[in-house]
Amino acid sequence: MVDTQLTQYFVAASLDGFIAAEGDDLTWLELEGIGEADQANPYEEFIADVGALAMGATTYEWVQRHLDGWLYEQRPTWVFTHHELTPIDGAVLRFTADDVATVHARMLAEAVGKNLWVVGGGDLAGQFMDAGLLDELWLSIAPVTLGRGAPLLPRHRTTPMTLLSVTPASNDTYVHLRYRLH
Repeated sequence: MVDTQLTQYFVAASLDGFIAAEGDDLTWLELEGIGEADQANPYEEFIADVGALAMGATTYEWVQRHLDGWLYEQRPTWVFTHHELTPIDGAVLRFTADDVATVHARMLAEAVGKNLWVVGGGDLAGQFMDAGLLDELWLSIAPVTLGRGAPLLPRHRTTPMTLLSVTPASNDTYVHLRYRLH
């Protein structure tokens, strides 16, 4: 359990700032050497303090197409969408077309003292930033360039941040960064 609830964007990106290649392709994460075990990856530490998730429709649909089942256990998940989506068995889902500011307090309440994870989707993370609701960015930079695709943060604005930590991957590939937003 965390002392103060945080809203966090945890994501991997290419060196040139993309979280997915064109067509929402994530195969670049599995390139030789990149997908190998990384003992320094902060995911396990991060997810232990997550009590609820916020997810965009594109990420949700990617999960449905590419993953076998629901990875996020019984953590309540808000899927931000303007169209009807099929629920995933075993997931605790709340589909909403509301803006993030409208449901943020409810998401934190259902996180029961733990943090809120903004999963995938730079635009959704940008909506939290625009509303002044994003507290931290956990960013793993992969040693690959994509040239185009889904940008890390597609909304153009200046957001001051303080670097909290830098951890090189144990397999000499990624670098894991953690920032606090002001």
